[in-house]
Amino acid sequence: MRNLTLLTDLYEYSMANGFQSELPPTRATFDVFFRQVPDHGSFVVAAGLQQVVQALDNFHFDQEDLDYLRGLHLYSEAFLQSLSTIKLDCTVQAVPEGMPVFPREPLLTITGPIDQVQMLETLVLNILNHQSLIATKSRRINFAAGGRPVMEFGARRAQGPDSAVYGTRAAVIGGCGSTSNVLAAQEFGIPVAGTMAHSWVESFASELDAFRAWARVYPDNSALLVDTYDVLGSGVPNAITVFRELAAAGHQPVGIRIDSGDITALAKAARAMLDDAGFPDAKITASNALNEQIITALLQEGAPLDNFGVGEELITSSSSPVLSGVYKLAAIEQNGT
Repeated sequence: MRNLTLLTDLYEYSMANGFQSELPPTRATFDVFFRQVPDHGSFVVAAGLQQVVQALDNFHFDQEDLDYLRGLHLYSEAFLQSLSTIKLDCTVQAVPEGMPVFPREPLLTITGPIDQVQMLETLVLNILNHQSLIATKSRRINFAAGGRPVMEFGARRAQGPDSAVYGTRAAVIGGCGSTSNVLAAQEFGIPVAGTMAHSWVESFASELDAFRAWARVYPDNSALLVDTYDVLGSGVPNAITVFRELAAAGHQPVGIRIDSGDITALAKAARAMLDDAGFPDAKITASNALNEQIITALLQEGAPLDNFGVGEELITSSSSPVLSGVYKLAAIEQNGT
Protein backbone atom coordinates (compact mmCIF):
# COMPACT_ATOMS: atom_id res chain seq x y z
CA MET A 1 0.00 0.00 0.00
CA ARG A 2 1.22 3.51 -0.80
CA ASN A 3 2.73 5.39 2.16
CA LEU A 4 -0.02 7.82 3.20
CA THR A 5 1.74 9.26 6.25
CA LEU A 6 1.81 12.82 4.85
CA LEU A 7 -1.87 12.68 3.92
CA THR A 8 -2.76 15.01 6.74
CA ASP A 9 -3.47 18.60 7.65
CA LEU A 10 -0.48 20.67 8.72
CA TYR A 11 -1.83 21.40 12.16
CA GLU A 12 -1.76 17.71 13.08
CA TYR A 13 2.05 17.78 12.99
CA SER A 14 2.16 21.22 14.57
CA MET A 15 0.15 19.96 17.55
CA ALA A 16 2.21 16.77 17.78
CA ASN A 17 5.41 18.83 17.87
CA GLY A 18 3.97 21.00 20.65
CA PHE A 19 2.63 18.05 22.62
CA GLN A 20 6.12 16.54 22.82
CA SER A 21 7.61 19.66 24.37
CA GLU A 22 4.69 21.05 26.39
CA LEU A 23 2.94 18.04 27.93
CA PRO A 24 4.15 15.31 30.28
CA PRO A 25 3.85 11.77 28.88
CA THR A 26 0.19 11.59 27.91
CA ARG A 27 -1.99 8.95 26.33
CA ALA A 28 -5.17 9.95 24.59
CA THR A 29 -8.31 8.31 23.24
CA PHE A 30 -10.09 9.66 20.19
CA ASP A 31 -13.50 8.54 18.90
CA VAL A 32 -14.58 8.61 15.27
CA PHE A 33 -18.29 9.27 14.85
CA PHE A 34 -20.70 11.23 12.68
CA ARG A 35 -23.50 13.58 13.56
CA GLN A 36 -25.85 13.27 10.58
CA VAL A 37 -26.79 10.45 8.22
CA PRO A 38 -26.59 11.13 4.46
CA ASP A 39 -29.85 11.36 2.50
CA HIS A 40 -31.83 11.79 5.75
CA GLY A 41 -31.36 8.07 6.42
CA SER A 42 -31.41 6.13 9.67
CA PHE A 43 -27.84 4.82 9.89
CA VAL A 44 -24.46 4.65 8.21
CA VAL A 45 -22.81 1.44 7.01
CA ALA A 46 -19.26 1.31 8.38
CA ALA A 47 -16.55 0.68 5.78
CA GLY A 48 -12.84 1.31 5.30
CA LEU A 49 -11.44 -0.40 8.40
CA GLN A 50 -9.12 -2.66 6.41
CA GLN A 51 -7.50 0.32 4.69
CA VAL A 52 -7.15 2.14 8.03
CA VAL A 53 -5.32 -0.84 9.51
CA GLN A 54 -3.08 -1.11 6.45
CA ALA A 55 -2.27 2.61 6.59
CA LEU A 56 -1.38 2.40 10.29
CA ASP A 57 0.75 -0.70 9.71
CA ASN A 58 2.64 1.26 7.05
CA PHE A 59 2.89 4.52 9.01
CA HIS A 60 6.48 5.76 8.65
CA PHE A 61 8.45 8.72 7.42
CA ASP A 62 10.79 8.35 4.48
CA GLN A 63 13.88 10.53 4.33
CA GLU A 64 12.29 12.77 1.72
CA ASP A 65 9.30 13.24 4.06
CA LEU A 66 11.60 14.33 6.87
CA ASP A 67 13.54 16.61 4.55
CA TYR A 68 10.31 18.25 3.47
CA LEU A 69 9.10 18.78 7.04
CA ARG A 70 12.52 20.12 8.06
CA GLY A 71 12.35 22.56 5.18
CA LEU A 72 9.16 24.09 6.57
CA HIS A 73 11.20 25.50 9.49
CA LEU A 74 8.33 24.85 11.88
CA TYR A 75 9.40 21.87 13.96
CA SER A 76 12.13 21.07 16.44
CA GLU A 77 14.94 18.75 15.49
CA ALA A 78 13.99 16.53 18.42
CA PHE A 79 10.49 16.11 16.97
CA LEU A 80 11.84 15.32 13.51
CA GLN A 81 14.24 12.77 14.98
CA SER A 82 11.33 11.11 16.79
CA LEU A 83 9.50 10.83 13.48
CA SER A 84 12.48 9.15 11.84
CA THR A 85 12.16 6.16 14.18
CA ILE A 86 8.45 6.31 14.98
CA LYS A 87 6.68 3.07 15.81
CA LEU A 88 3.02 3.46 16.53
CA ASP A 89 2.02 2.41 20.05
CA CYS A 90 -1.73 2.57 19.49
CA THR A 91 -4.73 0.32 19.92
CA VAL A 92 -7.75 0.44 17.64
CA GLN A 93 -11.25 -0.75 18.43
CA ALA A 94 -13.85 -0.65 15.67
CA VAL A 95 -17.16 -2.08 14.57
CA PRO A 96 -16.91 -4.62 11.74
CA GLU A 97 -17.20 -3.35 8.20
CA GLY A 98 -20.79 -3.59 7.00
CA MET A 99 -22.19 -2.86 10.47
CA PRO A 100 -24.95 -0.22 10.77
CA VAL A 101 -23.82 2.67 12.98
CA PHE A 102 -26.04 5.40 14.37
CA PRO A 103 -25.33 9.13 14.85
CA ARG A 104 -22.83 9.92 17.63
CA GLU A 105 -22.04 6.23 18.08
CA PRO A 106 -18.28 5.62 17.64
CA LEU A 107 -17.45 3.41 14.69
CA LEU A 108 -13.75 3.49 15.61
CA THR A 109 -11.81 4.37 18.78
CA ILE A 110 -8.03 4.76 18.87
CA THR A 111 -5.80 5.10 21.94
CA GLY A 112 -2.10 5.87 22.12
CA PRO A 113 0.48 8.57 22.85
CA ILE A 114 -1.25 11.86 22.23
CA ASP A 115 1.27 13.07 19.65
CA GLN A 116 0.85 9.86 17.65
CA VAL A 117 -2.93 9.65 17.69
CA GLN A 118 -3.21 13.34 16.84
CA MET A 119 -1.19 12.82 13.67
CA LEU A 120 -3.60 10.08 12.52
CA GLU A 121 -6.77 12.20 12.49
CA THR A 122 -6.96 13.28 8.85
CA LEU A 123 -5.75 9.97 7.45
CA VAL A 124 -8.30 7.93 9.41
CA LEU A 125 -11.18 10.28 8.60
CA ASN A 126 -10.32 10.42 4.91
CA ILE A 127 -10.59 6.64 4.60
CA LEU A 128 -13.60 6.03 6.82
CA ASN A 129 -15.66 9.00 5.64
CA HIS A 130 -15.34 8.07 1.96
CA GLN A 131 -15.91 4.34 2.16
CA SER A 132 -18.69 4.57 4.74
CA LEU A 133 -20.44 7.18 2.59
CA ILE A 134 -20.40 4.96 -0.52
CA ALA A 135 -21.32 1.82 1.42
CA THR A 136 -24.31 3.66 2.88
CA LYS A 137 -25.45 4.84 -0.56
CA SER A 138 -25.00 1.32 -1.90
CA ARG A 139 -27.18 -0.11 0.87
CA ARG A 140 -29.97 2.32 0.00
CA ILE A 141 -29.78 1.42 -3.69
CA ASN A 142 -29.63 -2.31 -3.02
CA PHE A 143 -32.55 -2.08 -0.60
CA ALA A 144 -34.57 -0.32 -3.31
CA ALA A 145 -33.68 -3.10 -5.77
CA GLY A 146 -35.52 -5.59 -3.58
CA GLY A 147 -33.01 -8.41 -3.86
CA ARG A 148 -32.34 -7.96 -7.58
CA PRO A 149 -28.61 -7.88 -8.36
CA VAL A 150 -26.98 -4.45 -8.55
CA MET A 151 -23.77 -4.02 -10.53
CA GLU A 152 -21.45 -1.12 -9.71
CA PHE A 153 -20.75 0.77 -12.95
CA GLY A 154 -19.26 4.04 -11.69
CA ALA A 155 -15.52 4.07 -12.43
CA ARG A 156 -15.69 6.67 -15.21
CA ARG A 157 -17.59 9.13 -13.02
CA ALA A 158 -15.66 8.58 -9.79
CA GLN A 159 -13.62 11.49 -8.50
CA GLY A 160 -10.24 10.00 -9.27
CA PRO A 161 -8.70 6.52 -9.45
CA ASP A 162 -8.59 5.92 -5.69
CA SER A 163 -12.25 6.89 -5.34
CA ALA A 164 -13.11 4.46 -8.13
CA VAL A 165 -11.23 1.54 -6.60
CA TYR A 166 -12.12 2.03 -2.95
CA GLY A 167 -15.61 3.23 -3.85
CA THR A 168 -16.18 -0.10 -5.59
CA ARG A 169 -15.01 -1.92 -2.48
CA ALA A 170 -17.42 0.09 -0.35
CA ALA A 171 -20.26 -0.49 -2.82
CA VAL A 172 -19.83 -4.24 -2.40
CA ILE A 173 -19.84 -3.89 1.39
CA GLY A 174 -23.15 -2.04 0.94
CA GLY A 175 -24.67 -4.86 -1.11
CA CYS A 176 -23.52 -4.72 -4.75
CA GLY A 177 -22.67 -8.12 -6.17
CA SER A 178 -20.29 -7.18 -8.98
CA THR A 179 -18.45 -4.32 -10.65
CA SER A 180 -17.37 -3.20 -14.09
CA ASN A 181 -14.10 -1.88 -12.56
CA VAL A 182 -11.45 -4.42 -13.49
CA LEU A 183 -8.76 -3.00 -11.18
CA ALA A 184 -11.06 -3.11 -8.15
CA ALA A 185 -12.23 -6.59 -9.13
CA GLN A 186 -8.63 -7.80 -9.29
CA GLU A 187 -7.52 -6.11 -6.08
CA PHE A 188 -10.43 -7.21 -3.91
CA GLY A 189 -11.63 -10.42 -5.56
CA ILE A 190 -14.95 -8.90 -6.64
CA PRO A 191 -16.93 -10.55 -9.48
CA VAL A 192 -16.53 -8.48 -12.65
CA ALA A 193 -19.43 -7.79 -15.00
CA GLY A 194 -20.29 -5.85 -18.15
CA THR A 195 -21.90 -5.98 -21.57
CA MET A 196 -21.03 -3.68 -24.48
CA ALA A 197 -21.12 0.02 -25.30
CA HIS A 198 -23.09 1.79 -28.01
CA SER A 199 -19.81 2.24 -29.89
CA TRP A 200 -19.71 -1.53 -30.50
CA VAL A 201 -23.11 -1.44 -32.18
CA GLU A 202 -22.25 1.69 -34.15
CA SER A 203 -19.00 0.18 -35.44
CA PHE A 204 -20.78 -2.39 -37.62
CA ALA A 205 -22.81 -2.01 -40.81
CA SER A 206 -25.99 -2.87 -38.91
CA GLU A 207 -27.20 -3.57 -35.41
CA LEU A 208 -27.84 -7.20 -36.33
CA ASP A 209 -24.27 -7.53 -37.61
CA ALA A 210 -23.00 -6.09 -34.32
CA PHE A 211 -25.06 -8.53 -32.24
CA ARG A 212 -24.01 -11.50 -34.35
CA ALA A 213 -20.34 -10.50 -34.04
CA TRP A 214 -20.66 -10.26 -30.27
CA ALA A 215 -22.34 -13.64 -30.12
CA ARG A 216 -19.53 -15.21 -32.14
CA VAL A 217 -16.92 -13.84 -29.76
CA TYR A 218 -18.92 -14.38 -26.55
CA PRO A 219 -21.48 -17.12 -27.23
CA ASP A 220 -21.96 -17.83 -23.53
CA ASN A 221 -21.97 -14.19 -22.44
CA SER A 222 -24.35 -12.59 -24.89
CA ALA A 223 -25.94 -9.68 -23.04
CA LEU A 224 -26.95 -7.28 -25.81
CA LEU A 225 -27.39 -3.50 -25.56
CA VAL A 226 -30.64 -2.84 -27.43
CA ASP A 227 -31.19 0.94 -27.26
CA THR A 228 -28.61 2.28 -29.74
CA TYR A 229 -31.26 2.93 -32.43
CA ASP A 230 -34.75 1.72 -31.54
CA VAL A 231 -35.33 -0.61 -28.61
CA LEU A 232 -38.60 -2.15 -29.78
CA GLY A 233 -38.29 -1.52 -33.52
CA SER A 234 -34.88 -3.08 -34.01
CA GLY A 235 -32.95 -3.73 -30.79
CA VAL A 236 -35.12 -6.44 -29.24
CA PRO A 237 -36.09 -8.06 -32.57
CA ASN A 238 -32.42 -8.27 -33.57
CA ALA A 239 -31.53 -9.64 -30.14
CA ILE A 240 -34.21 -12.32 -30.51
CA THR A 241 -32.80 -13.28 -33.90
CA VAL A 242 -29.35 -13.74 -32.40
CA PHE A 243 -30.73 -15.55 -29.35
CA ARG A 244 -32.43 -18.06 -31.64
CA GLU A 245 -29.16 -18.63 -33.48
CA LEU A 246 -27.31 -19.08 -30.17
CA ALA A 247 -29.93 -21.51 -28.87
CA ALA A 248 -29.72 -23.54 -32.06
CA ALA A 249 -25.97 -23.82 -31.49
CA GLY A 250 -26.48 -24.99 -27.90
CA HIS A 251 -25.79 -21.71 -26.07
CA GLN A 252 -27.95 -19.96 -23.49
CA PRO A 253 -28.52 -16.24 -24.15
CA VAL A 254 -27.98 -13.94 -21.17
CA GLY A 255 -30.38 -11.10 -21.96
CA ILE A 256 -30.62 -7.45 -22.92
CA ARG A 257 -29.68 -4.09 -21.42
CA ILE A 258 -31.72 -0.90 -21.77
CA ASP A 259 -29.76 2.29 -21.17
CA SER A 260 -32.17 5.06 -22.16
CA GLY A 261 -35.79 6.03 -22.73
CA ASP A 262 -38.92 5.17 -20.78
CA ILE A 263 -37.42 2.13 -19.12
CA THR A 264 -40.68 0.89 -17.60
CA ALA A 265 -42.60 0.92 -20.89
CA LEU A 266 -39.67 -0.45 -22.87
CA ALA A 267 -38.98 -3.23 -20.36
CA LYS A 268 -42.63 -4.31 -20.29
CA ALA A 269 -42.79 -4.52 -24.07
CA ALA A 270 -39.39 -6.18 -24.32
CA ARG A 271 -40.38 -8.77 -21.71
CA ALA A 272 -43.47 -9.68 -23.70
CA MET A 273 -41.44 -9.98 -26.91
CA LEU A 274 -38.78 -12.15 -25.29
CA ASP A 275 -41.38 -14.40 -23.66
CA ASP A 276 -43.34 -14.79 -26.91
CA ALA A 277 -40.11 -15.70 -28.70
CA GLY A 278 -39.41 -18.46 -26.19
CA PHE A 279 -36.83 -16.72 -24.02
CA PRO A 280 -38.49 -16.27 -20.61
CA ASP A 281 -35.14 -16.71 -18.87
CA ALA A 282 -33.46 -13.86 -20.78
CA LYS A 283 -32.70 -11.12 -18.25
CA ILE A 284 -33.50 -7.44 -18.64
CA THR A 285 -30.93 -5.07 -17.16
CA ALA A 286 -31.54 -1.35 -16.68
CA SER A 287 -28.82 1.30 -16.46
CA ASN A 288 -28.40 5.07 -17.06
CA ALA A 289 -28.04 7.37 -14.02
CA LEU A 290 -30.12 5.20 -11.71
CA ASN A 291 -30.51 5.84 -8.00
CA GLU A 292 -32.69 4.47 -5.21
CA GLN A 293 -35.61 6.76 -6.01
CA ILE A 294 -35.61 5.87 -9.70
CA ILE A 295 -35.26 2.15 -9.00
CA THR A 296 -38.13 2.31 -6.51
CA ALA A 297 -40.30 4.12 -9.04
CA LEU A 298 -39.47 1.64 -11.82
CA LEU A 299 -40.43 -1.32 -9.68
CA GLN A 300 -43.59 0.34 -8.37
CA GLU A 301 -44.58 0.93 -12.01
CA GLY A 302 -44.22 -2.80 -12.61
CA ALA A 303 -41.05 -2.70 -14.72
CA PRO A 304 -40.00 -6.36 -15.21
CA LEU A 305 -36.33 -5.77 -14.49
CA ASP A 306 -33.90 -8.44 -13.34
CA ASN A 307 -30.70 -6.46 -12.75
CA PHE A 308 -29.49 -2.89 -12.36
CA GLY A 309 -26.25 -1.25 -13.40
CA VAL A 310 -25.68 1.81 -11.20
CA GLY A 311 -22.85 4.26 -11.79
CA GLU A 312 -22.46 7.93 -11.01
CA GLU A 313 -25.21 8.22 -8.40
CA LEU A 314 -23.58 5.43 -6.40
CA ILE A 315 -19.85 6.01 -6.80
CA THR A 316 -20.17 9.71 -5.91
CA SER A 317 -23.18 9.48 -3.56
CA SER A 318 -24.28 12.47 -5.59
CA SER A 319 -27.47 13.21 -3.66
CA SER A 320 -25.51 13.54 -0.40
CA PRO A 321 -21.79 13.59 -1.21
CA VAL A 322 -20.31 14.22 2.25
CA LEU A 323 -20.18 12.10 5.38
CA SER A 324 -19.19 14.51 8.12
CA GLY A 325 -17.39 12.05 10.34
CA VAL A 326 -15.29 13.63 13.11
CA TYR A 327 -12.32 12.56 15.23
CA LYS A 328 -12.78 13.88 18.75
CA LEU A 329 -10.73 13.67 21.92
CA ALA A 330 -12.62 11.52 24.42
CA ALA A 331 -10.07 11.03 27.22
CA ILE A 332 -6.48 11.69 28.24
CA GLU A 333 -4.28 9.84 30.71
CA GLN A 334 -1.39 11.46 32.56
CA ASN A 335 0.60 9.76 35.32
CA GLY A 336 -1.88 6.90 35.45
CA THR A 337 -4.93 9.13 35.88
